[in-house]
Amino acid sequence: MADHHGHHPEPETYPALRTKAIESLLVEKGLISSDAIDFIVQKFEQDIGPMNGAKVVARAWTDPAFKARLLENGTGTIAEMGYWGNQGSEIIVLENTPTVRNVVVCTLCSCYPWPVLGLPPVWYKSAPYRSRVVREPRAVLSEFGTNLSDDIDVRVWDSTAEVRYMVLPLRPEGTEGFTEAQLAELVTRDSMVGVVDVKSPAMAR
Repeated sequence: MADHHGHHPEPETYPALRTKAIESLLVEKGLISSDAIDFIVQKFEQDIGPMNGAKVVARAWTDPAFKARLLENGTGTIAEMGYWGNQGSEIIVLENTPTVRNVVVCTLCSCYPWPVLGLPPVWYKSAPYRSRVVREPRAVLSEFGTNLSDDIDVRVWDSTAEVRYMVLPLRPEGTEGFTEAQLAELVTRDSMVGVVDVKSPAMAR
């Protein structure tokens, strides 16, 4: 596992605390439902946020020069596409290969590259995932439906307040001739965390 020091929980900012207080007040007064809030959060977790990362992955699959820059300088290259922010002050991109599988975790809190992946999902923040993926990554991956042969090297990367990670998944077979937009539609948030593969078009259907 990659070892980085300086990993510490991030205190909630004043705007975040203020937002929670306003949210509670609106729910209490019946002006908005908690279900509506959950729906919006889910959209940012699964759709809106990860769309940015999916576009980065699709470009890397189709542009070798971009891919080389991305692996060399993730933060700067991602910023070329307009994606940056405090929660992605330094992003390192890890390339999956036929013999190497990268998986991202944050063992002490929930550091996560928001500019490219949106909000961290509940399972990523959960204590079982944070502890188990370090000790038994193959078992955890199998629970996501990802079963790896023994000859594949599984590498677990621990995010910190200073460094975030994003996985560049393998391009699936059957996508020859696909445009960037078509490829981006195949890429999921979980594949950029490293717990699943990107499905081929046939499997996606």
